[in-house]
Amino acid sequence: MKRKTQVLFLSVCLLLCAAAAQAQNTKRGWQLELKKASLDLSSTDVKNATEYKDFPNSKLSSDSQHVVKGSLDLTGDYFARNFVWGNELILDYGKTTLKPAEGERSTNETADSIQYTGSYTQRLWNVKDFLGGFEAGPFGSLSYQTEFSSQGDTPLKRVFRIALGAKIYEGKYIKNFQLAGFSECDFTYDPSSQKYGWETSVEVHQPIREGVRAVYTAMFRNYLHSTRKEATDIDYEAGLDARLDVAVLKELSVAPFMQYYTAQASAFGKRGQNFYVGVSFSFSHTFIRAHDVA
Repeated sequence: MKRKTQVLFLSVCLLLCAAAAQAQNTKRGWQLELKKASLDLSSTDVKNATEYKDFPNSKLSSDSQHVVKGSLDLTGDYFARNFVWGNELILDYGKTTLKPAEGERSTNETADSIQYTGSYTQRLWNVKDFLGGFEAGPFGSLSYQTEFSSQGDTPLKRVFRIALGAKIYEGKYIKNFQLAGFSECDFTYDPSSQKYGWETSVEVHQPIREGVRAVYTAMFRNYLHSTRKEATDIDYEAGLDARLDVAVLKELSVAPFMQYYTAQASAFGKRGQNFYVGVSFSFSHTFIRAHDVA
């Protein structure tokens, strides 16, 4: 049985090497891109916020309110013949001044996240004539997620995450689709905890007409095991974003959007939800563009 396993493993390695040798990838060099610098105007409706008030997750614990949020998504990718080295920095922050009909004026965070992700993707397959074309291969990533500031008495979120899986990317329609298992070191509390699970995400662009496109993104993360239980642990989290980008100028666009986020606490049955709609004004720019080789 051991010998058969070794033969099978060797065969898979040879097939992967053969696929890598046959892949005809033409994109080379660095690509530095400001994917999005945006200002979102929205109305937020949060359910079961009281039950989630002690969670270090502002999406679940904020009040229902009008909100202004800023976002920044900056990427720096290096395209080699057989691999892509990716780097992405995502910043989100939203803060609202709430003045209820009765009561004192207050401020509230509706988004607060800093996340850096470094990844390595093997360029094994380059599909030309299916779903608009795309590249595919196995990948590994390392990310760190924290916040600008903690909310109330909750601790500052600090999470390291390692993921291994497979992905589809650089397609005409499918910009990114990945499925991976992950290991997470959560330093939010002392002592820290180790968590394990699986996750998937997708980003799809649908051209409508010149200067107009629909953009859909979704994610799901499922936690299977944790070495230390905390009252703020969740079983899973999921998110969905749908927007219609309309180009106003060459790099400036306006987009009505809808976002939904939900998570299920491990300690009780009620599920936290965050749903809001609004209009986003965004700017994008490519500073350095990877070149094509023959």
